[in-house]
Amino acid sequence: MLDLLIQNGLIFDGLGSAPVRGDIGIQDGRIVAIAPSLSISAREVFDASGLWVTPGFIDIHTHYDLELEIAPGLSESVRHGVTSVVIGNCSLSIAIGEPQMLADIFQRVETLSHRLIGKWLKKSVSWQTPAEYLQHLQRLPLGPNVAPLFGHSALRAYVMGLERSLTIQPSKFELQIMQRITADALDAGFVGVSIDMFPWHRMSGEWQGCTIPSQHAKFKEYAMLANLCRRSDRVFQVTPNLQKLASFVDILRMGLGIGQKPLRLTVLSALDAVHDRKLWRIFSPILNFWNRILGGNVRFQTLTEPFTIYSDGPVTPLFEEFSTGAQLNGCESRQERQQLWKSEVFCHQFRQEWLNRRRKSFHRQLDLMEVVDCPEASWQGLSFAKIARHKQQEPVDLFIQALQTYDTDLRWAATGANDRLKPRLAMMQHPYIFPGFTDAGAHVRNLGYYDGALSLLKQAVATKFLSPEAAISRVTGEPARWFRLDTGVLKVGAKADIVLLNPHALNQPISPQVQISDPVLDGEPRMVKRGSDEIVKAVYINGIRVVCEGKVSDRLGQERLGSVLSPCY
Repeated sequence: MLDLLIQNGLIFDGLGSAPVRGDIGIQDGRIVAIAPSLSISAREVFDASGLWVTPGFIDIHTHYDLELEIAPGLSESVRHGVTSVVIGNCSLSIAIGEPQMLADIFQRVETLSHRLIGKWLKKSVSWQTPAEYLQHLQRLPLGPNVAPLFGHSALRAYVMGLERSLTIQPSKFELQIMQRITADALDAGFVGVSIDMFPWHRMSGEWQGCTIPSQHAKFKEYAMLANLCRRSDRVFQVTPNLQKLASFVDILRMGLGIGQKPLRLTVLSALDAVHDRKLWRIFSPILNFWNRILGGNVRFQTLTEPFTIYSDGPVTPLFEEFSTGAQLNGCESRQERQQLWKSEVFCHQFRQEWLNRRRKSFHRQLDLMEVVDCPEASWQGLSFAKIARHKQQEPVDLFIQALQTYDTDLRWAATGANDRLKPRLAMMQHPYIFPGFTDAGAHVRNLGYYDGALSLLKQAVATKFLSPEAAISRVTGEPARWFRLDTGVLKVGAKADIVLLNPHALNQPISPQVQISDPVLDGEPRMVKRGSDEIVKAVYINGIRVVCEGKVSDRLGQERLGSVLSPCY
């Protein structure tokens, strides 16, 4: 007898093949039969007439490392059909190191409160090696499957000590230790290594405001880690410094494939940036030249929808790229921020840095920054520039005054990239660009792109820029093959990670982000997505139904359903 029989669905295999109507039989968490019709008794039967049956979606760029310790069900992603996540991105990992040090590296990126970080620290398990961390993960009541990258910031801080990792370069002996630990981590089953050059990622704690350890390394250290991934054919994930051309040159050098085995390299990120409307056009020729002429194996990542970030007054990741903004983010209270604003020197410097047109990743265009919530109710829905015109003020002066007066009672939003349909579709369609830069689990108060795969499918249905089978493959079988993960396909013997979709409900716009008080995070505010309830009829992980008609099962996060994914050959 089968555990589960899914009948009469339109089956998409995740490999881009034309869909076929049929039945799927599941036993002990695996698919044991696929046929036009199965006459086998089953403990549970689901009639999927009129529904699409797809592999569970893979989110290739998340920052769930700490949240897994607090709430391993990851319900915010699973409710949208995600059954596998890649963690350990941007050099941020808790695979090795002392808990408080790791929390200081993570906290400012994930924007988890000190209270939640403290909750994790009290229950944190001490593991001494990356292999022990994988064993720890396997014991958690995982919801989705987890594919971990080994984070360079954690490694560097562990080997050198936090202070030295932020201030000097490693000795030859320390480099050798990093090399040995990383080789052992890859042998233990990590899917690759992640490094970070992006200056928006900063420390909390004693070294608050300083950029995280990975950003202080030189090319020799990065290249050593890249070569380890090259030899073992593992993924090397890198976030470049958008303000330094040299970082792109270094990445290109590491990703060359001429005369050697190509490095399986994924780079953040391909975006249609508001501050540079021509930038998106360079990604295709660069990638084609890199992969076809220079012998690379490179994949950029892109977000499947407009990149809108919500901010609480002066507390926002958008301010991390300039010094006075980073100072504001480092304050622990309104009173501390008010002290900064009282300084004429600080206010002048903030104004000058805001108006500086060079070395910026965020556009800082006040006509494109809209008030979402404010004690001054008449401001809601208006841009800062429009409010300034009404008050006959300079927009930047009005903006600074609003930040001073209302602090975090002022909520505003800005879209920095991917707001134009044509460039967005071109990037999502490109064979060397993965749709999947969701950042799920990071900046929980600022963004919530947990339904990235569904946003892709909605646009494929609406515009027909991809066939349904091609769109589904882009977020299932294709990333699974490239990351070498045993998931993402529907075939006999495969893991029974399955999503049932109502295709008619895909005919709707991309869902807006909304803010909730998340019980998973003890009532902390979180940006999330809703609107998938009509689309996602059911989600199965390991053959167990964890979502049905928009309702998340109590079993999610209470029993182990997913597994730790290591590279398959």
